[in-house]
Amino acid sequence: MIPDGIADVIERTVTHEELEDALARPIPVDERDEVTALVRWFTTRYSSAEARLSYVRQAYERWRGHARPR
Repeated sequence: MIPDGIADVIERTVTHEELEDALARPIPVDERDEVTALVRWFTTRYSSAEARLSYVRQAYERWRGHARPR
């Protein structure tokens, strides 16, 4: 369960101005590098579209709490 204070921050409505500001800011180099590294790892580990979809389906089921035993 998420504590109320954190849930309030997560669930709050973002204003139009906040959204525009976030979209207008440049992406920091370290953030860009981290995302690029994660994409490179994922696409290397799951090299085909079929493998990627299979992973995503399994991860979604785990997230929902309905993982099937192997």
